[in-house]
Amino acid sequence: MAITLVDPSGLPAIGAYRQVSIATGSKLVFIAGQVAWDAEGVTVGEGDLAAQVEQCYLNIGTALAEVGGSFDDVAKLTVYVVDWTPDKMPLFLEGVARASAKLGVTPVPPGTLLGVAALDVPDHLVEVEATAVID
Repeated sequence: MAITLVDPSGLPAIGAYRQVSIATGSKLVFIAGQVAWDAEGVTVGEGDLAAQVEQCYLNIGTALAEVGGSFDDVAKLTVYVVDWTPDKMPLFLEGVARASAKLGVTPVPPGTLLGVAALDVPDHLVEVEATAVID
């Protein structure tokens, strides 16, 4: 594997993600922000944050599989959530858990979650972009 995930001593163990990733592979993969569109461009889970998070993660899994990778190769995620408040975290984590079950991995690379005013279309509640390193 090209990615090793670490929680350094002296930093809190968050659980939802690791604090550091060490990349040793040779192919960098940058995945554009994925929204809750299915393969036909139809929004999945309108008004449902957990369903949209799940679809975003599944879309990243699809993109990675196309280039010979998986979530095990993700070095960093950036997540944008419309009107983020901390009380939305359980729904966010539910979506991640559902995607994890379907992908067969627990995607816990370092990540940044940002609250934003809006995304590209009003139906989208979340967008997730990824950087991966593949051997």
